[in-house]
Amino acid sequence: MKRVIIAVAALLAAACQPMPASDAAATPSPAQSQVSAAGTTDAALCESQGGKMLPQGRMQTVRCVITYADAGKRCTTGSDCLGDCRVEGTTNAPHAGVAAVGQCQADSSRFGCYTTVEGGKAEATLCVD
Repeated sequence: MKRVIIAVAALLAAACQPMPASDAAATPSPAQSQVSAAGTTDAALCESQGGKMLPQGRMQTVRCVITYADAGKRCTTGSDCLGDCRVEGTTNAPHAGVAAVGQCQADSSRFGCYTTVEGGKAEATLCVD
């Protein structure tokens, strides 16, 4: 019985090992690099990705904000955009679960009120400050 438990534990430990990255996955596309710089507090990295260091949120913490090239494009899910697919504000926000069409967010700022759209349906409206 003890050997069985040890064998099972060894198999479980082996299953938890990370997969090695392929060359394609190890080299991010320019859009992936740009998105990964968003929100950083590293001014040099931000500037190298075309972002601006701006005060964000209630605490006015200076973070990198990157303007997305597909800003305003019509979308029905987040994978259509560099950022999120959103309906901005709360005035015309659709209810969660209702069919919706959004626009790709303008920049990497996570603050404000918005409804994300995934799979053609509205999610809950969020207000982040």
